[in-house]
Amino acid sequence: MEDPYDVLVIGGGVNGCGIARDAAGRGLSVLLAERGDLASGTSSASTKLFHGGLRYLEHREFRMVREALIERERLLGAMPHISWPLRFVLPLGGGGGRPAWVLRLGLFLYDSLGGRKILPGTTRLDLRRGPEGRILKDHLSRAYEYSDCWVDDARLVVLNARDAAARGAVICPRTTVTGARSGPDGLWEVTLEDSETGVRRSVRSRALVNAAGPAVAQVLGGPLGQATRDHVRLVRGSHIVVPRLQDHDKAYFLQGEDGRIMFILPYEDDFSLIGTTDVDHGDPDQPPVCTGIERDYMLAFVNRYLSTPLGAEDVVWSYAGVRPLHDDGAGEAARATRDYVLRLQDGAGPPLLSVFGGKITTYRRLSEQAVDLLAPQLATTGPAWTAGVALPGGDFAVSDRPALLARLKADFPFLSAAHAARLFRQYGTECWKMLEGARSEGDLGRHFGATLTEAEVRWLMDHEYARSAQDVTHRRTKLVLRMTEAQVAALDAWMQAQQPPAVVPLRAGGPAA
Repeated sequence: MEDPYDVLVIGGGVNGCGIARDAAGRGLSVLLAERGDLASGTSSASTKLFHGGLRYLEHREFRMVREALIERERLLGAMPHISWPLRFVLPLGGGGGRPAWVLRLGLFLYDSLGGRKILPGTTRLDLRRGPEGRILKDHLSRAYEYSDCWVDDARLVVLNARDAAARGAVICPRTTVTGARSGPDGLWEVTLEDSETGVRRSVRSRALVNAAGPAVAQVLGGPLGQATRDHVRLVRGSHIVVPRLQDHDKAYFLQGEDGRIMFILPYEDDFSLIGTTDVDHGDPDQPPVCTGIERDYMLAFVNRYLSTPLGAEDVVWSYAGVRPLHDDGAGEAARATRDYVLRLQDGAGPPLLSVFGGKITTYRRLSEQAVDLLAPQLATTGPAWTAGVALPGGDFAVSDRPALLARLKADFPFLSAAHAARLFRQYGTECWKMLEGARSEGDLGRHFGATLTEAEVRWLMDHEYARSAQDVTHRRTKLVLRMTEAQVAALDAWMQAQQPPAVVPLRAGGPAA
């Protein structure tokens, strides 16, 4: 009989992949099962920020904000290709929101709580003198400016999965856990089903981690057959994308008359990302979409600040995700806690750890604590290790980014400046592996549009678990914004025509690291 795994993780979002990476790096044998593509749910539908959560200070969630602020700089140093500093402009006098003195006090705490070392602190802005005021209404003359960080959320997930695989974990996308029971030997007996072929197989594991995100309660009550007193509040956050509004590289933090906030973020060079909403999402089986009501709410919100109003015709793309928040009984969805709860059930049967809530900024710390909780239940585990350890492609200092980008362009002169910048922003130092042997544009193979080439798609299929055009255009890259429907269809047909990948074994392996 096959040896059991130490840990089987259910869920291929940021928390599941983070836990798999942490556990594998401590010498544990790990299998991760995700019923769809990696990051195909909540983890690819965030506001793309590593941030402490300035607005959570008024809810007195000081511990959570402090932890997130500490993590923000740790994560920036570990993945400087997919994350970078971002300055936020917070206009004063927008017709609603908090008094200036309250904001200044909150920003002082924000600058101080996390022991900030890399990011610059808060400053005052005269909107009449700088480019930050050009898109805003004339009566808005003053603002504060503070720091947070941008992150490519879906790439964060995939790179955690890749690093987990490089450390021995078995990563199984498109694999559903259909059942689990405690066996007579004190181990979990878990049934896995290939989501594409329907083929079933069984494995054993010493511990289970339920990191299924919005489906965490469903997984508990369904295939795991476990009761729980914890409840999940599903809150939909929608975003819209419009042509670039700002002619600089800063974001905006806008306050609403209803007490909520809205971001306008620079996005993929030529666009601006606006979000987010907080709407209760009742049915976990209902795919989240940005509704017309949510779109119009976001447009009306930002139009109270913008000198040139936006209309529905300006929206070029939208997306929505469901946040699985731990239900703390808050009346409004916007006030529900973003903190996480780790619930370990280790009674008569083998250990089961369920993850409720959380935010992307604290995923690494959550993962570390999850493995710490499981450690006493398992034979041997190494010490915590992930703080500051680079993800694939991120093995360089933030200050080295310009020099490395220049070197990439020099080594592969047939790449346009925009193409080289996009590749480096997504793959970092792994660009050289992806482009190895290429001496001309023709060596990159077929061109699918918007700088996407066969060489890149093959890398994504061979190394990053991509199987469909949507995996590539919506998650691994954001080229859905630049490719036509016909180009996406042609890409999908090409990918499906390739030789099917070998069946991933249930013991060791996974895509090449």
